[in-house]
Amino acid sequence: MDMRALGRSGIKIAPLMLGGNVFGWTADAAKSFAILDAFVAGGFNSIDTANVYSRWVPGHTGGESEAVIGDWLKARGGRDKVVIATKLGMDMGDDNKGLSAAYMVKAVEESLTRLQTDYIDLYQSHADDANTPLAETLEAYAKLIKAGKVRAIGASNYSADRLAEALKVSKDAGIPRYETLQPLYNLSDRAGFEGPLQDLCVKEDVSVIPFYGLASGFLTGKYRSEADFGKSPRGRGMAKYLNPRGHKILDALDAVAGAHKTTSAKVALAWLMAQPSIAAPIASATSVEQLEDIMGAASLALSAGDLKALDQASVAETVAA
Repeated sequence: MDMRALGRSGIKIAPLMLGGNVFGWTADAAKSFAILDAFVAGGFNSIDTANVYSRWVPGHTGGESEAVIGDWLKARGGRDKVVIATKLGMDMGDDNKGLSAAYMVKAVEESLTRLQTDYIDLYQSHADDANTPLAETLEAYAKLIKAGKVRAIGASNYSADRLAEALKVSKDAGIPRYETLQPLYNLSDRAGFEGPLQDLCVKEDVSVIPFYGLASGFLTGKYRSEADFGKSPRGRGMAKYLNPRGHKILDALDAVAGAHKTTSAKVALAWLMAQPSIAAPIASATSVEQLEDIMGAASLALSAGDLKALDQASVAETVAA
């Protein structure tokens, strides 16, 4: 398995990260355990979650995904064989949000308890917090790392300017820096990452672990008309992709997948894996069958011609300059 570095952290992961957003939501505990077991058995080692998963579900309060992963870790053992990435900062209710030092101390303990572990491999700022100085946040992370509760830190949903500023703050203060970035990036969503943000990550050796690697399922080819929107809870969000550009992308995926006798999902993830600065796309699965399909992306070698065809079909109308 091709292992890729997470920035300069010394941590290495296989080129696909399992998205834990479905655990405790559309995948119950038993199904989640089966997916996690199959993922590790397939030679992969990194799992992404967040404290807020799945607070959006009626009756949920957040922490459901971390709790499922924690139960799995306790049941299976082998903590040192997996890289656990989680996030903090989104609104958990009762003003529990943001990246203040005081809240971070509370949030990390809650995540550690749910995950039933002594440390988090990659602790990430889920979103930028303009109300808290970057220095306060990064110094708080430095203390968590020194205490052995966190191994490395990352950012999610940061702009190029703010990520550059955060990297400078860390460098000037001689404290740990963001080693990873988690942006929205896939064949359908390119404009927000390509350009200054990707250039910065390449220049500064920040590894990228993009979320929604399959555009919430659109790039699997499952949603080709409005009639398909009812196929899953995410279906109602497909309208934004189902346009002339979206159909061009699906056609290109079909063509490349057909040539390789594989699936559109594998091709879409393999395209991401081939992009500059990408360590591993994040993709979730609600069944072992889905997981086995997406894991195959790691062994799919796309040709220069394949990549060019996918690039041309998916070029964003407003790619950042």
